[in-house]
Amino acid sequence: MVTGTTPSILGRATAALERGRGTEATQLLAPLWRSGTLSREDELAVRTALAEAWLLQDDLTQAASALGRTPDSMREPIADARLSTLWRLHGRITFARGEQSRAIALHARALKHAELAHDSRAIGLAHYELALCYKQVGDSGIVRDHLTEAASALHAAGDRRHLALVHSLSAVLLAQSGRCDEATNALRQGERLAMAIQADDVLAGIVHNQANVALIRHHHDQALALAERSVTLHQTLGSGHGLAVALATLGQILVQLGDLEGAEQILTRTLEVRSPVQFQETTGAVFDTLAQIHLMRGSYERAGECLRQASEAYGAYGTQTMRWYEWSLKVLGVKLAIRRGAYDEAVDHAEELVRTPGVPPAEAIQAELAACEALVAADRIPEAEQRLESCEGRLDPRTAPATWGEFLRIRGAVHERSNRPAAAHHDFAQSASVFDLLGERYHAALSNLALGRLAAKAGNRGAAQRYLDHAGAVFGTLGAERDLNEVAASRALLNEAAGTQPVVSPAEADEAVVRRLVDAAILPELLARETATALLETLEADAVVVSVAVPGGEVRVVAAAGCDTDVARALGRAASQGSREYGDDLLMTESLGRDHDGPRVCTIVAARRLTDAATRRLRMFAAIARQGFELCGVRERPPQAVEQINERPLDLLLPGFICASAAMNRVVEQIQRLQGHNLTVLITGESGTGKDLVARAIHVGSPRRAAMYLPYNCTTTTRELADSQLFGHRRGSFTGAVTDQPGLIRSAAGGTLFLDEIGDLPLDIQPKLLRFLEQGEVMPVGETRPQGVDVRVLAATNADLEQRVAEGKFREDLYYRLSVIRIHVPPLRERREEIPHLSTFFLREACDRLGKPDVQLAPATLDLFARYWWPGNVRQLRNEIQRAVAMSAPGGAVEPDHLSGDLSAPPASPSEAAVLAGAGRRETPRNLGAAIEQVEKELIAGTLDRTRGNISETARVLGLTRRGLYLKMRRLGLDSVTADT
Repeated sequence: MVTGTTPSILGRATAALERGRGTEATQLLAPLWRSGTLSREDELAVRTALAEAWLLQDDLTQAASALGRTPDSMREPIADARLSTLWRLHGRITFARGEQSRAIALHARALKHAELAHDSRAIGLAHYELALCYKQVGDSGIVRDHLTEAASALHAAGDRRHLALVHSLSAVLLAQSGRCDEATNALRQGERLAMAIQADDVLAGIVHNQANVALIRHHHDQALALAERSVTLHQTLGSGHGLAVALATLGQILVQLGDLEGAEQILTRTLEVRSPVQFQETTGAVFDTLAQIHLMRGSYERAGECLRQASEAYGAYGTQTMRWYEWSLKVLGVKLAIRRGAYDEAVDHAEELVRTPGVPPAEAIQAELAACEALVAADRIPEAEQRLESCEGRLDPRTAPATWGEFLRIRGAVHERSNRPAAAHHDFAQSASVFDLLGERYHAALSNLALGRLAAKAGNRGAAQRYLDHAGAVFGTLGAERDLNEVAASRALLNEAAGTQPVVSPAEADEAVVRRLVDAAILPELLARETATALLETLEADAVVVSVAVPGGEVRVVAAAGCDTDVARALGRAASQGSREYGDDLLMTESLGRDHDGPRVCTIVAARRLTDAATRRLRMFAAIARQGFELCGVRERPPQAVEQINERPLDLLLPGFICASAAMNRVVEQIQRLQGHNLTVLITGESGTGKDLVARAIHVGSPRRAAMYLPYNCTTTTRELADSQLFGHRRGSFTGAVTDQPGLIRSAAGGTLFLDEIGDLPLDIQPKLLRFLEQGEVMPVGETRPQGVDVRVLAATNADLEQRVAEGKFREDLYYRLSVIRIHVPPLRERREEIPHLSTFFLREACDRLGKPDVQLAPATLDLFARYWWPGNVRQLRNEIQRAVAMSAPGGAVEPDHLSGDLSAPPASPSEAAVLAGAGRRETPRNLGAAIEQVEKELIAGTLDRTRGNISETARVLGLTRRGLYLKMRRLGLDSVTADT
């Protein structure tokens, strides 16, 4: 029963959608949709709102049903703002199904129509959805660009819901780049916006991201509380997908905290969550974490099975994602091989992983360390030591402290096997401190096990017992049976221990402490912990506390050894008040410099006064620690702004690819950002600008560089030959087909196919190419079943594809599918500063090829080069130099009379010469393409002015279709038009 007018129902539904109440909105809209009494415009409004409501409930099938056909199949005219909404929602559904590349193309259409409608909210939403897509494919630079645009547009439109989502996504990028303070601020802004409009679904996601930021900062208790809050919010909302993501994060946090049983229960519950959205990515992460749990517990068969399930789940999530998870799984597979005793297999797999193109540096280091661990276990100590030395220079303990802790433990094992107990004790102890600082109980226990084993071998029963008790308690809680057996084996050595034999000899003790403090100066928190621990052991004190006196008389405990947090706080407070006693014990203090909050002090608690020798050692160690804290402060201090020229080195990405201008710097930045993923790229630019070099540069820097790069020119063949050449054919499928041919696409399997002059591809072939781009399948001529193939496609054109679309010579859907990412290569006249560098390179190339050494370019020739218009661009420059060198004598100079007539002709007038000589200034076009573009722009702008912005009338006057006019206006930057009157 429909109650109320359509506008009032839509208004209530829109308010519900803003708060994330999908079920409420559905109950309002479904009867209206089924009523059959709606106007065309009202029907579209209800359809789009209902699709939004179903998407909030994770129901893609219902959302797609409500949304209906794509706009390009609708015959009735639709306003641009509505078209933008339709394309955006189709893009959201496509993205949720794992088709990221196609979703990008759909959102690009949404953005185009939003800009034509001058609708700030629609523009902001399209940019936000594009940011989500590019985040999935791994291009953080493009994500940031879209988020910046989205924030400005949504702020102007007053859309607080989506502005909160923009802040949340921005915080994720900031946290991943180590800017956690900025991420926290962004999340606070998002939280305020979400709470202001009571959007609990947005708030749940923001709280989830706050938990992740806390986890990155190793604030595990805070992360746990936030993750539990996020789970509670999602449970209230009933969002299956959101609940699964929140539960998966909660499980990961519990693993970090050492609660494996709780983590396993949470992760098992995650797998039981049911949602119409296929969240294979989350499922893969769950199995990944379960594999880690079983690895810790020694259940290697179950760990291997979970790794297999993780790989299957991840692999089902789209074909265009950045497959970051593969590296994590491969590293875990190497560690599993080590635990199974397959050391040679582990080393081989680690080396294969490191050699794989595109492996991230963090995973490469982890694989190297795993190989070192396997070599140590196999007693191949020299090889392990050599590998560790190569790893150390690539490790940054400040950005990867957990990896540093693992490095120290493995290096300690090498020292132990090499009979260097002092160095081994140093590395094991510092490794334990690192993991204690990070809250990683399991890994800290492994380091304590190593310390206990070392102490037992040295004959120090007391120290060995203490370390092994600590490790055994953690392993027992975790259920780590294999490691408990290791503890038991180390305890057996205690029967042979003499009693109090020190692990480090007295002669080496002070040197070991100094080294320990110096090495800990990479992180202030680690240095504080190491200072407290080292002084406790060296001075035989009862407790040591490092604290900071903050304003207001309070004390902030930085580190403590020998006491718990409450006692440490009481000791620090007593010392700050000048007390020299604490109960029956004595208090001694030593300054450790200043923290940003106030004075930093080390407090020592002992039953009796220190001897003079011990006091001297305390002051020496305190001075070293003080210098270490100062060094940490210098590292953390923001660098002073230094005026410098940010200039990219003139390195060649490829022979002939020279970058010495701002325009080409932008091209190179785009190339480097695109090398890491598999998205289709359309390269545009005039003939001769080097589009083929851009395509090859993308390929050689990509993970596919070891595979084939296959160029194909679409202008050189007929429709029949193009079909066969690209997609292949079976023998006998047509006259002359005497053998099976795989076709270029299948020949390039695993590599890159470059389609040059794509605008000339026969129209009949374009649907087959579109199918391949969207489905990854080809249908060879004569075959009855499609065949899957993995090829990255790069395309280039110097044609006006928009005009070809308007003329019906190029498919619009293929145009948008190819235009997921575009790189425009500027003509040579717009980057004149590169002419001297290119000329030098081509001169050297020509001299080598023609065997004419020492040929030079005369100054007058270079002057002509700088003034000329270069309609043929870089190709013309190269050919001109080769021709001139051929006409020059060895050792001579290329003079102006060696050049072709076009170059040696003087400019038409002195004013024209002055214009052409000024690099970077706007010049009068002298080639046909530039002149036509300028005429088109002036003609369209003038006609729009005369018709007062009436698009239909302007298109009629110019003899264009509305679509053709829109495409031209988009290309020419003429988007400031009014709606039809």
